[in-house]
Amino acid sequence: MARINLLPWRTERRKQREREFYMLLLASAAAGVVALFVLIGWMGARIDNQQQRNTYLQTEIKSLDAQIKEIDELDKTKSQLLTRKQIIEQLQSNRSQMVHLFDEMVKTIPDGVRLTTLKQAGDVLTLEGVAESNARVASYMRNIDASPWMGRTDLRKIENKAGTKEADKKMPYVFSLDVKLRKPEDAQDGDKAAKEIAEGAAVPAANGATGTTPAPAAPATTDAHASGAAPAANPSAAAPSATGATPVAAPAAAPPPAAPAPPKDAEKKGDKP
Repeated sequence: MARINLLPWRTERRKQREREFYMLLLASAAAGVVALFVLIGWMGARIDNQQQRNTYLQTEIKSLDAQIKEIDELDKTKSQLLTRKQIIEQLQSNRSQMVHLFDEMVKTIPDGVRLTTLKQAGDVLTLEGVAESNARVASYMRNIDASPWMGRTDLRKIENKAGTKEADKKMPYVFSLDVKLRKPEDAQDGDKAAKEIAEGAAVPAANGATGTTPAPAAPATTDAHASGAAPAANPSAAAPSATGATPVAAPAAAPPPAAPAPPKDAEKKGDKP
């Protein structure tokens, strides 16, 4: 006989599915909460790690800043030392400049010129003085231009104050010059070149003053050639003089003495048989 279930099975099945759905929803919510906590912890760990790295970097940056400050101070000290070294080297190189400068001033100033003021600002020398005429000032400027220690000149002013109370009767012209001083290295090179040129010009003049015309050699005598005797060698005649003078030929050797004549008695005895 067949059995028929008249109970509301669909309602129970629906309730079971609802329970399963709620359980799955609760499990999903729990999993989501767990995943959220895991994500929050992971992000917190990364943030802490980054903060530690930032702290380390800030510490290193501070130490590097301190080192940079030390390097800057060392650079400042180095620049100061280099500046002092350059000043000392400049003073060392310019130590003899004043001596040569005053020596050149004495050599270059011509007659009819007198200096009244001397000023130096760096490598520019300002000369003020009085002169007899414009030609004297021009001659003074040419002498300064030719000096190895004093460079190019620049005429600032020249005035004729003849007839005024403050003017000198013998030297009425008042002038002012700016002189560009040369460096000691350039001045020394120019001085050496000038000395070499002067020495080279003095050597030909000395040779021309001491030079003489060589005398002709004396001819050999017939007796010397007949006897077959060779003339004696004279080393002083062949070697040039140490002073650069033209060598002079030595005198010819004297002829040998003639043989004595036989006596007359010997000739008579030789005639007899």
